[in-house]
Amino acid sequence: MSDIDAVHPSPQQPIIRVSGLRVEFETDDGVVAGVKDVSFEIAPGETLCVVGESGSGKSVTSLSILRLIEFGGGRIAGGLLEFARESGEIIDLASASPDVMQSIRGNEIGMIFQEPMTSLNPVFTIERQLTDGLRRHRGLAGEDVRRRALELLREVRIPEPERRLSQYPHELSGGMRQRIVIAMAMACRPRLLIADEPTTALDVTIQAEILGLIDRLKRENGMAVLFITHDMAVVAQMADRVVVMYRGDVVEEGPVTRIFAAPREPYTRALLAAVPRLGEMHGTDGPEPMRILGDAPPAPAPPRSEPSTKGGPLLDVRHLTTRFPVKGGLLRRTIAEVHAVEDVSFSLARGETLSLVGESGCGKSTCGRTILRLIEANSGDIQLDGWNVRGLGRLDLQRARRDMQMVFQDPFASLNPYRRLIDQVAEPLVNFGLASGSEITDCVAHLFDRVELPRSFLRRFPHELSGGQRQRVAIARALAPSPKLIVADESVSALDVSVQAQVLNLLMELQADLGLSFLFISHDMAVVERVSHNVAVMYLGRIVEIGPRAAVFGNPRHAYTRSLLDAVPIADPARRRTHDDRSFRPLSSPIFPLGADIQPSIYDEVAPGHLVLKSAA
Repeated sequence: MSDIDAVHPSPQQPIIRVSGLRVEFETDDGVVAGVKDVSFEIAPGETLCVVGESGSGKSVTSLSILRLIEFGGGRIAGGLLEFARESGEIIDLASASPDVMQSIRGNEIGMIFQEPMTSLNPVFTIERQLTDGLRRHRGLAGEDVRRRALELLREVRIPEPERRLSQYPHELSGGMRQRIVIAMAMACRPRLLIADEPTTALDVTIQAEILGLIDRLKRENGMAVLFITHDMAVVAQMADRVVVMYRGDVVEEGPVTRIFAAPREPYTRALLAAVPRLGEMHGTDGPEPMRILGDAPPAPAPPRSEPSTKGGPLLDVRHLTTRFPVKGGLLRRTIAEVHAVEDVSFSLARGETLSLVGESGCGKSTCGRTILRLIEANSGDIQLDGWNVRGLGRLDLQRARRDMQMVFQDPFASLNPYRRLIDQVAEPLVNFGLASGSEITDCVAHLFDRVELPRSFLRRFPHELSGGQRQRVAIARALAPSPKLIVADESVSALDVSVQAQVLNLLMELQADLGLSFLFISHDMAVVERVSHNVAVMYLGRIVEIGPRAAVFGNPRHAYTRSLLDAVPIADPARRRTHDDRSFRPLSSPIFPLGADIQPSIYDEVAPGHLVLKSAA
């Protein structure tokens, strides 16, 4: 064994040892093995990253450790799950009693789930859900439990934590909900933290801080971390060892330095080659196809027709403002306002992509939803291909929505759990009278082909798919009515690098073929650099910098833009950035009192089309 392969065993007992794990599911077609023969162990203070494509068995493995797989129709058909408890007792979780598992879940083993909206109860407040484990496992009550809840919210950088405790999950952004889930998992300082895509919904600055928080707690408490992710840059920054999975099996395992420097398996090499890296687009003007999982270089860029300027841009937004009331007092009067979108202006040409980037809660998603009239604006003007969107009545708005579709951030929340996928993707075709009878099945099958989903999935329900597969269904549904504008809200954040590349290449191909325009909302700066013609950076509801992609990435002029780019993790374990989570600045509040004097946004044009915010309230 070479030095690079040597894994020096810890003198301590591993916190978790998985041996020969096999997990099976009963389906209409017989028994299916989700995990076939998986083995690994994690020592105290060690991070093991599990990587692989969507559907490779990563999440099934993690859910099996907590025996949650049994609630999803699976069963542990073989293997051992040896866990070292705080008392020193070693138990096999695979055969532990329900009472023992209840005492371990959320206490000695914490889990951060991939989709925060499905792991938070919509009818309970944040305080109720955050303190439940503390009351049950730590015996805290009264002011002690509330004080601990506030500490947890501050640790994960939730602004105004006192107010958040009384809110419900739907009142928070996707990134904030994910941070709540992280705080819940860490509440009891578990011995083992299972993190299933914990930073998927977070922007790069919050991601860097959360990774720093997990790393600090690991070092301070000797916590073991099982980290599941599709982001190889995060793996490079976090992992001590890496397990690569493919179709339910472990295909390669080793120290992170060896996996990145000298991967032995073709699949591992292809996985690393598919990772988008910030700076790869230097010297290019427009979007370029992403590398598909495989050893071949990316295909040449499809020819892109010049955007038509006839009649002006496809989408023109002027001075858009969206605010939400803050209620207080016994009579629940409006006492303040959340300035979610404040004086935002931009244009989007036909056949082009404008990306909105910024921190969680900066107003990106609200801006996209306001443009589609899913949220009503307070003021401003929205013109879409001749439609005055804000002035449309109900029937005209319904007709206009054929031209503008949205891919939502959380695919599980945007898909109906009680309807088959074929019916959900066909719904726009039926609503707009675009197909009938057998044509509908043919159209939906074609859409499944375009997003790389097997036609055998047509009769399935959303819960039978992985997170990445559900997101591809959502994209297929948005493409169904052949829209002119698609607002893609974190549309590929749930996808592994290989599927992400396929979907993004598909979107670029459709853009070239059909002249589609995209308002692309994302926190992944490397992906934004790949797909964008223009980029707008948002902070506290305002655009602070906007311009051609090459100008914004090559010569960022606003301090906030530079901080975003500096926080992007690098897919190289030899270039780790150690972020102290306690050194980050607190987020400013977007809440202003009623009647506050809000100044308009004024910009300096530092280069043709490159604008930087000069002054704002």
